[in-house]
Amino acid sequence: MTVASIGKALGAAESAAAEDPIDVETISSRTASVLAMKMGTSTREDMDSALPAIVRHLNLLLCEDLGADRDQEVRALIRKGYTLIDPSKRPAEGTPSFGAFLYLRDVALLTRRLLWIYTERNGLGAP
Repeated sequence: MTVASIGKALGAAESAAAEDPIDVETISSRTASVLAMKMGTSTREDMDSALPAIVRHLNLLLCEDLGADRDQEVRALIRKGYTLIDPSKRPAEGTPSFGAFLYLRDVALLTRRLLWIYTERNGLGAP
């Protein structure tokens, strides 16, 4: 796949996500690609370019009714999510690459957990 094709595919995924805020397939795919990144082979630019979409997906899931009022574990995950999306907690320009890598993985892992909860609560197929 060429760079232009990748860009078009990501753009199409973003358009689809705009129509249906919780696109399980897109979120699952994007988190899988982030979790497949390796510290030794990923550049800081790769990490920085993946970060906005992952944070956006996490934010979308945090806005859903995931049953936090009935489930203490879900409530704890949501609190962690709000902590992670806080702009003061995100990696800055001066953050070492390792810190950005760990943050990106933390966001992707939490997003996947919340996506699983979302699919279970809504009777959708597993992500």
